[in-house]
Amino acid sequence: MAIEIGHPIEPNSKNAQYVVQPFYVAANVAKISVPVGAVTHSFRWEPGKLTFRTVSELNQLLSEHVFTSGVPSPGVETVRMALYIFGNTDDPEQKGAEVVIDKFEYLP
Repeated sequence: MAIEIGHPIEPNSKNAQYVVQPFYVAANVAKISVPVGAVTHSFRWEPGKLTFRTVSELNQLLSEHVFTSGVPSPGVETVRMALYIFGNTDDPEQKGAEVVIDKFEYLP
């Protein structure tokens, strides 16, 4: 399961996606638009159902998607957070990049 976010190229562009692995199955990817600024991403994992949500800092629903196919069964869960800089590796990012995580919560 993943929430993948890119930099918005144009306003209202589909610059993010909710993913259930494997990502190469078209039904396992839901592309969404995420605006610049503070947002909250979450997902609720239930047997046979995975609900992703993105809300604004004013708690306005920006996006929601429910997967009912390909939802993994509980097992040995791990959490990973990563920041990738894509592009020409000969010219690394000069302006820097930042992700601020105000809160992370795991409720089994």
